[in-house]
Amino acid sequence: MYRAVAWLADGRGLPLGDEPSIAQLAQSVALDVENGRVMIDGHDVTTVIRTAAMDRASASVAQLPSVRHVLVERQRALGAHGGIVMEGRDIGTVVFPDADLKIYLDADPAERARRRAMDPAHQVNGGPVAAVADAMAARDRSDSTRLTSPLVVAGDAVHIDTTGIAVDDVVEKVLGLVRTMTNE
Repeated sequence: MYRAVAWLADGRGLPLGDEPSIAQLAQSVALDVENGRVMIDGHDVTTVIRTAAMDRASASVAQLPSVRHVLVERQRALGAHGGIVMEGRDIGTVVFPDADLKIYLDADPAERARRRAMDPAHQVNGGPVAAVADAMAARDRSDSTRLTSPLVVAGDAVHIDTTGIAVDDVVEKVLGLVRTMTNE
């Protein structure tokens, strides 16, 4: 959501630090995040929001408290009836602090940078792994030090270090947690 709002604001020429304008935009746009697609005001931005420029732009937008307020409310509305899987840097601490299951997926910084550099969704970044690592570290610092909804691990989250673990094995660990929780 933050990336989509940043993309639209940038496209409309709004300064990304203009909190009232960006918050109004976040409140008024049609925003749909479903089935792996991100749509904003009729534009499919699924791919175009996965760039280094949008990493930086969304970090700027995410710093704005009134924008966070609007988008947290929109996220809560999506999950109001339960049965939702949502990812984000403040989902388990701010958006859904009472979620039935919280999982914090992590990997060491080198592994995260390697994965991002190899991710087809981020190929447009085109940077070497070291540059990707630097950008990710800057984003982590920005998100963990922002005043509103900083990135922190929820105290009741299950931490899974995915370093060196295949995607299918991580999925199986997560599904195992869900099965245990639901007694399946």
